[in-house]
Amino acid sequence: MIVEKAENKEAFYVLNFGEVSGIMDRWSNALPNVQPFYAVKCNPDMKLLSKLQELGCNFDCASKFEIEAILSLGVSPDRIIYANPCKEVAHLKYAASVGVNLTTFDSKYELEKIVKWHPKCDLLLRIKAPDDISGAILPLSSKYGADLDEVESLLEIAKAAQLNIAGVSFHIGSGCTNPMAFRAVIASTKQVFDMASRLGMNSLQILNIGGGFTATPKFEEAATIIRSAIHDYFGETTKQLRIIAEPGRYIAENVFTLAANVVGKRVRGELREYWINEGMYSSFNALIYGCATLIPTPFACNSNPCNPTRKQAPTYVSKLYGPTCAAVDTITQNLQLPDLEVDDWIIFSNMGSYTSCCGTSFNGFNTATTSFVYTPNIESLNSKL
Repeated sequence: MIVEKAENKEAFYVLNFGEVSGIMDRWSNALPNVQPFYAVKCNPDMKLLSKLQELGCNFDCASKFEIEAILSLGVSPDRIIYANPCKEVAHLKYAASVGVNLTTFDSKYELEKIVKWHPKCDLLLRIKAPDDISGAILPLSSKYGADLDEVESLLEIAKAAQLNIAGVSFHIGSGCTNPMAFRAVIASTKQVFDMASRLGMNSLQILNIGGGFTATPKFEEAATIIRSAIHDYFGETTKQLRIIAEPGRYIAENVFTLAANVVGKRVRGELREYWINEGMYSSFNALIYGCATLIPTPFACNSNPCNPTRKQAPTYVSKLYGPTCAAVDTITQNLQLPDLEVDDWIIFSNMGSYTSCCGTSFNGFNTATTSFVYTPNIESLNSKL
């Protein structure tokens, strides 16, 4: 299968199992008391999900279909959080039927649905996170999260309906660049715990610190801030807290590498223009939202096996186009690349986050799939191209 993929020149993803294990070890070392629930929406590749299941990771699902995928791996429903604050009734009924009994909410209207269709579910009240200080690539608070001045009313409604509020949830936004945002929202969650206590609601025991993590040096900085904030605001009660999180980008981004084939070329003076068989309607759609950074490694395939282009080779201003007939299918207009030929390959690192899962089949071009697994460095691709 590996050889067929390369001979057909189809674009493909490589999943590095060794890196998955390493990234989970890094989490355990930095946040030993925080249970990760992988955000399936970030990359629902079944090979990745299966590996995470093997490593004991839990899962954050946002729909019936994501829950079905996780349950198909043999995961117990108590290892799933239905972390969508606004759920379709059919999906909510499904969650109830399969025993997924932990979910989030942020409005009285969501409580009305839960009372009717899943009244035994444990609930996490999701509050707003400060977009203005998080520096998130994709802020979320404009869409989700209760304001603090809405919290007491929501708690009272839940209490009157005899619903179980099990804790508080927040999400500082995908790809947070200012880890101090965690401290600010953790301070707000303590206020919610205190409000609940004043109302005689003593069942709160879960703190869900959401996602926003990146597998960069900022992760350790964020972990230090989180540990400190939880200690400072919750004190001795921390021992009674169950702390969970919803990492997506942190786990998926660096463990996938994309190999795309050069299918066309045009030269205009010093400018090089290349067409590759992945584009903005497939794996590179994440560029639209600033969710990905191009890290290309060209592989020249005039020889056998293919070899990384020599670092001392001259480079040219290059444009990269995707395979569709849409003019907007332009990946980049200003990339320095050596002179490439049709059938050469370009390898893109760190392509696991909101890439293949957001692709389409526009113009009849399908998004690349994961075709094999490796653990060595990128040069090990030589024999596969």
